[in-house]
Amino acid sequence: MSVVDVIKEQIESNPILLYMKGTPRFPQCGFSSRATEALMACGERFAFVNILEHPDIRSELPKYANWPTFPQLWINGELVGGCDIITELAATGELAEMVKAAAAASGASENAES
Repeated sequence: MSVVDVIKEQIESNPILLYMKGTPRFPQCGFSSRATEALMACGERFAFVNILEHPDIRSELPKYANWPTFPQLWINGELVGGCDIITELAATGELAEMVKAAAAASGASENAES
């Protein structure tokens, strides 16, 4: 399975997926920390991939997504954006609506790394 196939499978299998540096409990950069805080405030489970442990995904995902930076939030197979967009959506309440709708449509999600 190619790296791009792995990325596609992760995105398709997880309705709420955050590619980040570190983990939600131990983010390894300020941007990932802020994105995680915004997502956790929505009160729904979400999957994550620690790109620091997956250098192949770290190098391929920006090309696949046409988005150069991390974190990257994907909801229902669509790229939402990075930290700035996530925090803007959180401030307006749109993020919570998007996350709750995705969670309700699919049930609880698991860690994408499992």
